[in-house]
Formats: sequence, C-alpha cells, structure tokens
Amino acid sequence: MITNYFFSYALVHASRKTLSTVKPSLITEWTDNSTGEQPVFPDEHSAEQFLALLDGSFLVAYAVGLYLGGTLGDHYDPTKVLACGMWASAVTVFLFGILKWLPFHSPAFYALTWIACGLFQSVAWPTEISIMGSWFGHNSRGAVLGLWSSCASIGNIIGTLVSSHTIQLGYEYSFVANACSLFFGAFFIFFCLSPHPIEHGRDAVISDTNDAETPKAISIFRAWCLPGVLAYSLAYACLKLVNYSLFFWLPFYLHAHYEWEESVADAFSTWFDLGGIIAAVLIGIASDHFSSRTPILIFMLFLSMGSLFIYANSPNDVLVNSFLMALTGFFVGGPSNLISSAVATDLGEAGEIRGSARALSTVTGIIDGTGSIGAGIGQLLIPKIEASFGWIAVFYGFIVMMFWAILCLIPLLWKELISRSRPRYVHLHTGRSEDSSESYSDNISDSGIAKVEAAIGVRHRNSPDS
Repeated sequence: MITNYFFSYALVHASRKTLSTVKPSLITEWTDNSTGEQPVFPDEHSAEQFLALLDGSFLVAYAVGLYLGGTLGDHYDPTKVLACGMWASAVTVFLFGILKWLPFHSPAFYALTWIACGLFQSVAWPTEISIMGSWFGHNSRGAVLGLWSSCASIGNIIGTLVSSHTIQLGYEYSFVANACSLFFGAFFIFFCLSPHPIEHGRDAVISDTNDAETPKAISIFRAWCLPGVLAYSLAYACLKLVNYSLFFWLPFYLHAHYEWEESVADAFSTWFDLGGIIAAVLIGIASDHFSSRTPILIFMLFLSMGSLFIYANSPNDVLVNSFLMALTGFFVGGPSNLISSAVATDLGEAGEIRGSARALSTVTGIIDGTGSIGAGIGQLLIPKIEASFGWIAVFYGFIVMMFWAILCLIPLLWKELISRSRPRYVHLHTGRSEDSSESYSDNISDSGIAKVEAAIGVRHRNSPDS
C-alpha cells in the first residue's frame, strides 16, 4: 500500500520534471527560422526568458493551488482527490507536448497549459502527506517519511531517464510518455487504494480523542497560527527556491555551461536527486533518534552553503562533477524532503489539534505553498542574474538563500534549547524523561494516555511532593 502511494507521487514528479529536461530542444525549436516560418521567439535569450516565466508561473499556480486546495484532503476522500489531480495534470502535460504536432505554436497556449498543470498537481502532495500521516507514529516518522519523501527524487530520476531515452525521437515524446504513465496510474489510485489503515484491518496511528466524533478540518488561518508553521514556511521558501532552481535548471546548466550533450546532461543530473534520497533517510533516522528535527536541519543547511560554493567551481569533469552534484543534493535535497514531509506532519498534529489528522493536508499545503512562492520568484530571477553576472552569481545567490533559511529557524532552535533546560517529567507508560513544556517535535502522544495522566497528575521530579 505504502509503495503504491510512493510511486503515485513519483509519477507526478516525473511528469513535472519533463520540461526541465527538454529545455535545449525547446529553445532550438522555438528559435528555428530555417523553415521559412516565423519562429516563436527571435533569439535564444527570449526563449530562455519565456521558459523561466513558465517555471515561475507553474510554481505560482502550484502555490495558489496548495493554499486553496490543500484543505481538500481534509474535507474529502484523499485518494479520490489525488486521482482526479493526476488525471487532470496528465492531460495538461500531454497537451503541452503535442502542440508541436499542431499547425500553430502559441506562447499563450504553452503558458495557460503549464499554469493549469501547476494547479492540478498542487493537490497531490498535501493529500499524500495526509494519508501517510495516518499510517505512522511520531517515533518512526522521520525515518519512514524521510524514505517515503524520496518519491519526488525517484520521480525526477524516472522523468529524466524517460526524457533521455525519448529525446532523440523528439521532445514531444518525452511529454507524451510521462503523461500516459501518470494518467493510467491514476486509475489504480482511484479504484484500488484506500487512505486509512483502519480500512485494511489496522488501527490508525492518529486516532480521534472521541471515537464517536469525527474531527473537523481546521481553517487556514488557524493552521497558520500553529507553533512553528510560520517559521518553517519561511525557511522552506528559501530552501525550495534553491532546490527547485536546480530541479528546473540543472540539466540546462550542464548543457550550456559545460557543453555536455543534452541526453548526457539529463542522465547525469540525476546524481543531485540520488544525494537527496540518501540524505532524507539518514537525517530522518537521526531526527527520530534525537527526538528533534530543527538542530539537525540547521546543521545540514549550514553545510549546504559550503557544498554549493564548491559545486559552483566544479571542473568540467563528469566524475568529479557528478560527485559534487550528489554532495550538493545531499545537503540541499535532504532537508527539503524532510521539511515537506515529516516536519509538516509534526506541525499538523501540534497542540490543541493533537489526535486529529484533519489538519495535515492544510498545514502541508501552507508550508509547500509558501515554499513554492519562493521558488517561483527564484525562477523569474535566475535568467536575469545569469545574463547579467553569470552562473557563478546564481550559485552565490543560492548560498544567501540557505543562510536566510537558517535565520528563519534560529528562533525555533532557541526556544527548543530553553525548553530542554526546564524541569522534566517521566511518562508513566514509557518511563522516558520528557520536557514539561511542549515543542512541536515532542508533542505527539497517545490521547488515551494523555487523559489518564491529566486525571491522576504527573509528578515533576523537582516538585515539592516528589
């Protein structure tokens, strides 16, 4: 079951990756004046600017969809919402690709189609996280969701490899192949999968505090006010700007800067995703072990600045470049995967909404939506910065963004350090020592035990009666 959801989102990301893998072919197609017809764009720079506009428009539409549609997974059956989003986005990806076969090429058609794709794909991640949040508890969530969130990176690899093997036939076949996979995968999601473990004879990890009542989905405003949501949303905006800039532009960068063949650039760009997959699992396990995610994420973000600086000065050697690319993916992609999955799930179960999974999709939509706004702004700036100052300036901008991400998380780290220095109590059911004040990463407990503890009172170690 979990594997099926894993590959469902991998197919979504594979279709999303297609545009970034065929950018050189699109630029050549749009600026070709050898046919006697008026080219779509007069020069390569104009075509690059339009591709940047497509990336930015996609992410803005994606962000709007996350804010508005993120709550759909809390109000309706998330598997049905997911399947419908997959069907609709598959159609838009297909239409974008086959425009080459039509007797007209319209920039407006390209833009509207890709914007629609961003809107439809926005329902996928929040609903997936809402489903996964009901299957796993907090103690194992970092490792499990760290591994599971690598579905995005696996999807990138799938999409890239499909494109690298179909680009010789024509870039349109890359869109068609990934769109068909996504479309048919949605049928399996709609008819064969269910969102809750209880429907498979298992107890849901996140249970209602009152079995007779169905928890209500919270509002977006209330979700914004949950502890840690604002700080992590802003940090993720900076982090996703860097991660998605490399997602959209890395194959083109390898082709333009190092003059690698398009298929070679596509294939070797997957090392960035491989690094992110390994990191997501390792830091997920580490955050579970230490019962805290913020310090580990800040440490990773700090190291990412060094890896970006080193990669910006990488030599034109395939092996060295691939290693440094994987290292950069480790320190950039790993934290990005963990924030958008395990951290978002933790925040969606915080404080007064503990015991309810009905906020997971909403909170995930807020964090991912804010991140997409930052990423969208980045896509509009990258071509301008590159044209004026070169690629080295683009990477220096990435380093600045990672620094800002760290600054956004410093208040949470400070609060957590203060919290850990306060008196601790012992859980009656586990014997574990815990902080008496709650932080977002330590506030997920069984609702039934919480009621018992509240009724009998949990004695603090340094209380007068102890």
